[in-house]
Amino acid sequence: MNEDATSLERLHDITVPPAVPWWPLAPGWYVVSAAVLAILAYLAHRAWKNWQSQAYRRRALAELETATDPTAIAELLRRTALAVAPRASIAGMRGERWLDWLAAQSPQTLTDPVRRQLVAGVYARPSTSSADLTALREFAAAWIMTHQPPQT
Repeated sequence: MNEDATSLERLHDITVPPAVPWWPLAPGWYVVSAAVLAILAYLAHRAWKNWQSQAYRRRALAELETATDPTAIAELLRRTALAVAPRASIAGMRGERWLDWLAAQSPQTLTDPVRRQLVAGVYARPSTSSADLTALREFAAAWIMTHQPPQT
């Protein structure tokens, strides 16, 4: 073996430092984690409040499935409107004024057959044909799902 100081046999491998551990985290990661948790909590709270505020729509749609005549559907539309609008402004509306208010709160158009059923069909005999009731039921379902509460 050669005792020369510049000999290649005396060279050693490069010593690598140990890997940086994942834990404990740097303080900045705690701040980021807290911010993410706060944002997630806020979004969850907002989603919960939105779900709760739409409960009247879910109940109305469930009740619409069991409605069998125009009177029941008209009553359901009125109760749904009373859930979002002030009673003083809704309770006094009758006839065409009521239908105009319904049409103004929904992006869907109120067709003439449905309009007739909601005005005169309430006083007609309960033996309305299922085709006519289907159009009324479809309008009511669309109105319940898409109506916009009035701006106060």
